[in-house]
Amino acid sequence: MKKSFVTLLALACAISASAQLKLTEDNIDRIVSEMTLEEKATLIAGGGWGSMNAGSLTASSTVLVPGAAGTTQGIDRLGIPRTVLSDGPAGLRIEPVRQGDSQTYYCTGYPVGTVLACTWNVPLVEELLATMGQEIHEYGVDVLLAPGMNLHRNPLCGRNFEYFSEDPLLSGKIGAAYVRGVQSQGVGVSIKHFAGNNQEINRMEDDARVSVRALRELYLKNFEIAVREAKPWTVMSSYNRINGKYTQQNPDLLTGILRDEWGFDGIVMTDWGNKAGTVDAVKAGNDLMEPGAATESQRVIAAVNDGTLDIADLDRNVKRILQYIVKTPRFKGYAYSNKPDLEGHGKLVREAAAEGMVLLKNESDALPMEAGGNIALFGLNAYKSIAGGTGSGNVNKAYVRNISEGLEAAGFTLDQRLTDFYAKYRDFVASERALGAGQGRNVLLGEAVLPEIAVNAQAVRATAQRNAAAIVVIGRNAGEGDDRRLADDFNLTAIETQLLSDVCAAYHAAGKKVIVVLNIGGVIETASWKDQPDAILLAWTPGQEVGHSVADIITGKSNPSGKLSMTFPVSYLDIPSSANFPYNGQPARQRGAQRQAVKDIDYTIYEEGIWVGYRYFNTAKKDVSYPFGYGLSYTTFEYSKPKVSAKNGGFTASIVVTNTGRTAGKETVELYVSAPEGGLIKPESELKAFAKTRLLQPGESQTLTFQADAYTLASFNEEASQWQTAAGTYTVKFAASATDVRTTSTFKGKAKSWPVKRLMLPESPIEELVVK
Repeated sequence: MKKSFVTLLALACAISASAQLKLTEDNIDRIVSEMTLEEKATLIAGGGWGSMNAGSLTASSTVLVPGAAGTTQGIDRLGIPRTVLSDGPAGLRIEPVRQGDSQTYYCTGYPVGTVLACTWNVPLVEELLATMGQEIHEYGVDVLLAPGMNLHRNPLCGRNFEYFSEDPLLSGKIGAAYVRGVQSQGVGVSIKHFAGNNQEINRMEDDARVSVRALRELYLKNFEIAVREAKPWTVMSSYNRINGKYTQQNPDLLTGILRDEWGFDGIVMTDWGNKAGTVDAVKAGNDLMEPGAATESQRVIAAVNDGTLDIADLDRNVKRILQYIVKTPRFKGYAYSNKPDLEGHGKLVREAAAEGMVLLKNESDALPMEAGGNIALFGLNAYKSIAGGTGSGNVNKAYVRNISEGLEAAGFTLDQRLTDFYAKYRDFVASERALGAGQGRNVLLGEAVLPEIAVNAQAVRATAQRNAAAIVVIGRNAGEGDDRRLADDFNLTAIETQLLSDVCAAYHAAGKKVIVVLNIGGVIETASWKDQPDAILLAWTPGQEVGHSVADIITGKSNPSGKLSMTFPVSYLDIPSSANFPYNGQPARQRGAQRQAVKDIDYTIYEEGIWVGYRYFNTAKKDVSYPFGYGLSYTTFEYSKPKVSAKNGGFTASIVVTNTGRTAGKETVELYVSAPEGGLIKPESELKAFAKTRLLQPGESQTLTFQADAYTLASFNEEASQWQTAAGTYTVKFAASATDVRTTSTFKGKAKSWPVKRLMLPESPIEELVVK
């Protein structure tokens, strides 16, 4: 009797202890062991669209952060809280106005990813993104679903504005700075879209058929750099397939490469959807299904019960999710203020945006212009400027400073008749839409850019008589869910072409200057018209302070130091990937069971291989309109005293940069390396390091230093399944752009190799472009 009593007492104590068990940083294994199958299956699926649906295992159904994209689920019994996931990447995306609440919750509209990359300034990006991290923290969000890191394979990808570059090293280094900046504030990021999400048309199903070499050297390399150098909390798997298999369900990608090779120790979450292969995703190492649905949990429970899913795989993923949760501000009970320093962040955005703008042309020192005087400002987007792209990258910001506002604040007087003309046209369009006319192509989470309106040539000539100069603003935007088009998007419209011609003719006849400002989210054709204006400023879509940042450069308050993170070709069809991209949009789909797979829609063959951007143009010796890495300044720089030394199969280098002009400025030095001939066919040269000076006063010098290890120099040998460097003489080119080499040096390299498993193999061989 006594023995039975002791047994019952022990059992009661165990039950009581279990009931009191709550998650801590130190008891994760114990928590996993105590969880029921239902709880585990609940945890690996998010709480549904938005941040409201709390699931069935927590008593709370409170909306955590209105407008957030989703949550992880909570389990009250074990002290596991929900955590909040919210869109980026150009600022936090949440609802700015809440019912019954007089406070507003606007977020800063930061420069888009392309602008950040065009600064070529790693410390600046890290500093700026720390302020974004502060907003994320103070608004009660745990993870920002950013940065977007897919490569600029083709300039018509609708989300290129979110992404950094055509070059994996530049993309990886800027991406790593972004991650470090945000995560320095105690919140996490989700680098995305892993991987091969290089077009938006049919992004849910498109099969990117790509060679292992191109995949590893280009489309995975930037993610690898960010993972190794910045340790992001999470990675977001993309919707698409690569070589026949969905990325979300591919163990080669999510375990073999991401975890086993690169050492990633965070969680992988899906992009927002609900693919049928939930069980395969769990097995592959995709820890969290977002936004989450009950059907996904049910699939997992059924698979464990029928033996098609090993409980050990589920436990592994659950453990990773718990390891993530205990790092979050919400788990730690942070009392967020909902009052970030928006004013201070806006000032930093203004400065950083100017550093990412690129001066493409400046004939006869047309810029900077002295503030004051009368300006004819042409273009609809001069008066409603574009701060960022559409879709999940669209930030709910308190304001956008239009270019017209920035110029007026800088002291210019705008031609009032032109201002009225554009205002009345916008009013007309608004009235037409109110009748039900719509806005043309569907736009996700944003507003379509109005097509440019014609201005009578006689009216243009009249403006030239009453203004000192003309500024023409050309606008473009794009976003999630669709790609850009070749006609009337990459190429100028007929109205834009005529307007530019008429303005240049009228103002040049009067001996006056014409400045073009490109308020665009991606590359456009420039070769056919760039000879006409006196100056061209590529302003991009640089955040909420767009107007002030543009005015700062036009007046010389800021000296432009941005350089292109991609190539501007002479013609779209010069780009090798143009042969395998839906540049005319998605055709009408066939119906029925016999529907044939459509090239570039259902599958995309990466026939260009490694020949993307400057790698192709430099090697093929093909002319471009503006090369990768190009950008002018209001001053000049001299490079001297180049030094290169071999080190453990890689190299260290230095160069002295001197400001030889009359204006303070910054200069980026780009190091391109040409490998020894023989063995693998390689590009003429590849970017392997870069650095930017501080603000140098006239006559001032700075020594920049660089290093690249042997692995950074390696190319991938598919036949041997290993990264390799060749023995021989390497040429290091100190350059101002991919085609402007200022000085060179050499070093002797050694043969080294890094074997890896044969992963991500195509289902059939890919016949790739050969460039010599």
